[in-house]
Amino acid sequence: MSVFVDDQAKALAFYTENLGFRAKTDVPLGEYRWLTVVGADDPDGVELLLEPNANPAARDYTRALVGQGIPAASFAVDDVDAAHRELLGKGVVFVQEPAEAGPVRTAVLDDTCGNLIQLVSPA
Repeated sequence: MSVFVDDQAKALAFYTENLGFRAKTDVPLGEYRWLTVVGADDPDGVELLLEPNANPAARDYTRALVGQGIPAASFAVDDVDAAHRELLGKGVVFVQEPAEAGPVRTAVLDDTCGNLIQLVSPA
């Protein structure tokens, strides 16, 4: 899975320091990097590629998603309300506070790199 980011170094810091991911792969590729993170509790699990949005289509895509309030990715957490409190304490900005959505609770945060990210847990 990948998310387009406007600054790979800033994205790596946000996803590791705030969201608790761990750096997995960091390969220099000229001006950019093949940069992935994984869940701290599953180092061999799914990798999230922090992909540069240097392509105009990628920039338009991410702007359109944010403009419509659509998250670029959704991450499962055990408890959205607890995650929300913890992340607020780290200065993370939420564009949607925790709310019921049928059988789940969701909240949406700004990843500071051009994306909205949804957190979801059972209600």
